[in-house]
Amino acid sequence: MSVEQENKQPSLKQTLKGSMPAPVWQAASDLRYTLQRMALWPAATFHPWRRASIRRLADFKDQGRGQRCFIIGNGPSLKQTDLSRLRNEASFGVNRIYLAFPELGFQTTYYVCINSLVIEQCTDDIRKLSMPKFLSWRSRDSIPPKNLSEDLIFLHTTYTGPKFAEDVRGRLWEGATVTNVTLQLAYDMGFDPVILIGVDHTYATQGKPNSTIVSQSDDKDHFNASYFGKGFRWQLPDLDTSERGYWMARQAFEKDGRQVLDATVGGKLTIFPKVDYNSLF
Repeated sequence: MSVEQENKQPSLKQTLKGSMPAPVWQAASDLRYTLQRMALWPAATFHPWRRASIRRLADFKDQGRGQRCFIIGNGPSLKQTDLSRLRNEASFGVNRIYLAFPELGFQTTYYVCINSLVIEQCTDDIRKLSMPKFLSWRSRDSIPPKNLSEDLIFLHTTYTGPKFAEDVRGRLWEGATVTNVTLQLAYDMGFDPVILIGVDHTYATQGKPNSTIVSQSDDKDHFNASYFGKGFRWQLPDLDTSERGYWMARQAFEKDGRQVLDATVGGKLTIFPKVDYNSLF
């Protein structure tokens, strides 16, 4: 058998999936994912670093009541967005938003990063940030806290088990994007409305969702060409799963009498009510 023929052979997982009725396969998958999450729970609940984070998260509860906030995505539309207007606004920056800070002259109020590849490759940059930093517990070995009072707050985030967490001290579903985790943080802090900018929800780079690639050139999918520039490892977006998380976020906010608004310039996301960015000031 040639290498090409061997590569075309179905995997054991594909063979099993093809031999089972869909409901049976789904039930077996759900059980496997549940057991995996159960195995993660003890450390994510009782480890000293997580206990310290849980205490910090309790302090942030309802901190934003009576205020609006902005969640800043990193799409190319940021280049058409006057971010200087956010200087005195509560704001969440994500992933490599700090590349914009020198030009802005100020930092976001909070920073969120849950992607293991970003944390692993940008540890030094992240440590230098002075605001509260919310990171995935999964990446704790890449960026261990120097002391328990450091502004590193670990979130117990998971790939599986779709939900919208109204209490971020427990488990948060990632919903295939840091924006979904940030929406859960903004909800827990009590902000209203929560306004999205830079969430373009469209990518020039194509491929299998969630697969890891290495950039071969300048980044065309974010506001800065070096964001995921040549040599950077990153995962291709899963827009369908992201939208599932966004729907959950919209329902949770509206149930509580609050709103998420989308002020992204030219964005393709259609889940949230649209608003003109300039009309907000």
